[in-house]
Amino acid sequence: LVSAFLIGETSPLTEIFKHKNPENASVANAFPTVKSPRTSLSFFEKIFSFIILRVNWTFCDNSPNIKRSSAIMKSSRPKPPLSARKPARPRFQVPHSKDPVQVYCRVRPVQSPSDISCMNVISPTTILITPPESSTNFRSTTKEIQTVFTKVFTPDISQQEIFSDVALPLVENLIASKNALLFTYGVTGSGKTFTMTGENGNSGIMPRCLDVLFNSISSYQAKKFVFKPDPFNSFEVQSETDAMLDRQSELHAGLTTPRPQKTKYRRQDSDTDSNPPLPRSPDESHSLPVDEDSVYAVFISYVEIYNNSVYDLLDEEEPKGKTLQSKILREDGNKNMYVHMVTQIEVKSSEDAFEAFRRGQRKRRVAHTALNAESSRSHSVFTIRLVQGPLDSQGENVVDDKRLISISQLSLVDLAGSERTNRTKNTGQRLREAGNINNSLMTLRSCLEILRENQTSGSNKIVPYRDSKLTHLFKNYFDGEGRVRMIVCVNPRSDDYDETIQVMKFAEMTQEVQVARPTVPKIELGFTPGRRQANKIFKEARSRLENMGRPEAANIDLDLGLVYSLGGPFPPLEVNNPHQDEIITTLMRFLEHRIARRNLLSSDLETKQNDFRKMLHGLEQENMTFKVENASLKAANCQQKKKLTTLEEHVYKTESQIDSLLRKLNTANETITKLQVELKDKDVCLNQRLIEKQKVKQRFNTKMQQETDKMNKELEIKLRQQRLRMQSQTKATEDRLRLVKKILDDDGNIIAPVEMEREERIPETVSGKIAAADGRSRRDKVPVSNLRHRRSQSADRWVDHRPGALVPIGTVLQPLMRRRRSISKLTDPKEITDGASKYCLIAQEQDTDGELETKLYKGDIVPTSGGGAQVVFNDVECLKQMSPTARRKRSGVNGDERTTEENGDSKRPRVFN
Repeated sequence: LVSAFLIGETSPLTEIFKHKNPENASVANAFPTVKSPRTSLSFFEKIFSFIILRVNWTFCDNSPNIKRSSAIMKSSRPKPPLSARKPARPRFQVPHSKDPVQVYCRVRPVQSPSDISCMNVISPTTILITPPESSTNFRSTTKEIQTVFTKVFTPDISQQEIFSDVALPLVENLIASKNALLFTYGVTGSGKTFTMTGENGNSGIMPRCLDVLFNSISSYQAKKFVFKPDPFNSFEVQSETDAMLDRQSELHAGLTTPRPQKTKYRRQDSDTDSNPPLPRSPDESHSLPVDEDSVYAVFISYVEIYNNSVYDLLDEEEPKGKTLQSKILREDGNKNMYVHMVTQIEVKSSEDAFEAFRRGQRKRRVAHTALNAESSRSHSVFTIRLVQGPLDSQGENVVDDKRLISISQLSLVDLAGSERTNRTKNTGQRLREAGNINNSLMTLRSCLEILRENQTSGSNKIVPYRDSKLTHLFKNYFDGEGRVRMIVCVNPRSDDYDETIQVMKFAEMTQEVQVARPTVPKIELGFTPGRRQANKIFKEARSRLENMGRPEAANIDLDLGLVYSLGGPFPPLEVNNPHQDEIITTLMRFLEHRIARRNLLSSDLETKQNDFRKMLHGLEQENMTFKVENASLKAANCQQKKKLTTLEEHVYKTESQIDSLLRKLNTANETITKLQVELKDKDVCLNQRLIEKQKVKQRFNTKMQQETDKMNKELEIKLRQQRLRMQSQTKATEDRLRLVKKILDDDGNIIAPVEMEREERIPETVSGKIAAADGRSRRDKVPVSNLRHRRSQSADRWVDHRPGALVPIGTVLQPLMRRRRSISKLTDPKEITDGASKYCLIAQEQDTDGELETKLYKGDIVPTSGGGAQVVFNDVECLKQMSPTARRKRSGVNGDERTTEENGDSKRPRVFN
């Protein structure tokens, strides 16, 4: 191994290669370390061009045990696609080895001191079961039973220990691209769900698996939507552009669509909400090694098998009729069973995965039975799928080839508990659920029995996987490859003895089933190992150069392709008979091609070594030049230091002066602050005085208005009294005139009959009018004044308030307001306070004679101290139409009333005899 070097220190990649290949340490140390100032960009360019150089030589031999001591030199040019190359096959075809299903037993603690235990752990792998007297077959079977497991967990064993022994190896298989399956099996109330899920502060197997998985791949996760599931149980590799569009679409959908409530609905057959959301802190203490030259993505799915139907618990769509649609099972191209169109969520942390699990738990069917308050009524399957894709030759992006990604999955199955109807007292729907649960468990047991019989006796019976969705879904684990483990949870209570015995028999039988050990085909891409770390080191070095003031470093390209290969693996060498000459011919042709390629690469390596020596010689010369320049720079540096000392002294003096000025400035600022506070207090006092003055003014105006109103009322009363006196005087005068007229009529014998007839035609009303006119002529002599007269009304602005529709009035005199704002309803104080000084309210009503009377209530708008306004009414105008011949009833001389109308005209005056 040959590694490039950095100035003044050994290359980090050299140390990495020494650690990975100790036998090549001498080769790596053969190149000297050059110490020189890090000032030449050309020097760094040449160093980065030789940052990684790995040579592996492979010496070929015709012996069966070929010793590989030569390196595989791999070209920097990209390899041909995988479709053009044959997959690597082992030299000798060995049949897949098989492992038995490992079964563990966990004993639940006794819940009540009065419970009698029928179990005793006699060794780390053995349980002794003693039949109690309450058992069904106590009289016929009183023999103690010993059951052997892979390991027995006593009641005091913690969740962490169970995870480390049972599930941690399965997580290792998951990271190694191997499938795994874990069951929890037992009667109702034996602790299966607690073992699988756990509780607050005491996580079970599933949360711990997620924690370890994300702790291991935290630094190597692919960006979201780089791997996208397809409908055929596989995944596609998307470009960075498509992945970014999907991320933006998800972000936009999250911003525009309201997030659904956590508890959107409950099933009709769910009695309670199992496993309510509780705060949980992930465990970051455990992690596993992973391939640093790959990226990873985690997808989860969660389904339940209820009444032999499969339902997706992570389906976010609103189900029709509040029931989920059942899913179907299909087989992919690799003979693996999967749930068709199941929801697979890509998660980036254990918190996201566990939150999705909680959402699914809310939809899972649980019910209250006589044996368990929250009994699972379905089998739940939580699947963790890990997608692994190799990085490209530069160690930056994932290789865009669907055939190069590897997919592994870990299925965690929480089986519903087997139960007896005479104990649970189930009826109706619960009885049907219990029957389906027991049928699926019996199908699982019969499948394993037939599978064990086929393996032990060599028979070829058909295993009835399709009789149940549970066995059909995990068919590929038993017929194909994968590691299978089972945790049998038992309750030591004597009441559960009859059900526990059946569980123990099933556990013993399961341990005899052999499952093929999973194998992963190794795909050799020919890329440089450690390319991710090399890319990181290169970028850090380039960033340091840019920070040192060398922007040209951004144009340096990364070159990790200086690795060559002598070819693919050796062809099969197994010879079964002496006539297989084609194997030897193929091997000879392969070796000749390999030797020719070795010679070609050797010459190329020698050329590169010569170029490297020349470059090293040039670097030495540059180093001497840099030393001379360094000496001159040191002398200049001394002079600069002297100048710097002088400037520092000057700066010190200046800073002292600045400090004194700052102190003075602070004192002045404090004085200004005090004066501002005093000024503010004075302003407050002044404002209070202004407010008090305004209040006094308002009180004075109010009092003046009240006095004015009082005086107006008194004047009106006096005027009314004066009018009454005048009317009484006028009436008395009219009576005297009438008496005089009567006397004159009685004494006037000279008047002609014609004149008498004319005089009789003159209505009495005319004489009344004449008298009234005489009275008015006398009253006109009294001077009249208008107390409400104002010279100019152009400056007033009126608010014309007309509530509702008004009846049109046909009067000559009409209300006239030049500057007005008409309103029909007062809704806002600003309608009064906004620039208006007068207010007028118009109302219509009928008087006692039935005539239309329009009144205008006028007032002044006076502003108040609170920012509002008040209206002070000070005048009322009345518009009214009256007939000049008002109807009046008078008594005649003989006591009867007679009304005379001439020619049917109602407007002519009425004459009374």
